[in-house]
Amino acid sequence: VLWAQRSSNVDAEKNFIYLTISVPDVPRENLKLDLKPTGLTFEGHSDTLKKTYHVELEFYAEIDPEASKVNHTARDVEMKLRKKELSESYWPRLLKDTKKAHFLKTDFDKWVDEDEQNEAAEDDFANFGGMGE
Repeated sequence: VLWAQRSSNVDAEKNFIYLTISVPDVPRENLKLDLKPTGLTFEGHSDTLKKTYHVELEFYAEIDPEASKVNHTARDVEMKLRKKELSESYWPRLLKDTKKAHFLKTDFDKWVDEDEQNEAAEDDFANFGGMGE
């Protein structure tokens, strides 16, 4: 699971979490994603790799599932999760629990330092268009 974030205290569109769950060869019909304000549950099965993936995450703070977007590809499930509370500062971590999760890594391809986020290239998720689940 990879993640990065942006924050804004004035523009909800710029106040989100990028979350990518890497699950190769999991077709849409074999995955179940339950997105809630406080977390998510993901389960998927790859027939070709004969593997079942499962992860449950409890977020540091609330998100807005209605305003969030999901994009499923052959390699992963990408999400752009809208943070519920507008805030200038980043979440200190993704999860509520302070214990380090071995499967959770920073997505350095999408990461931008807090003080440089306004200069960041807008939306790496151009392919999200009208995607949703």
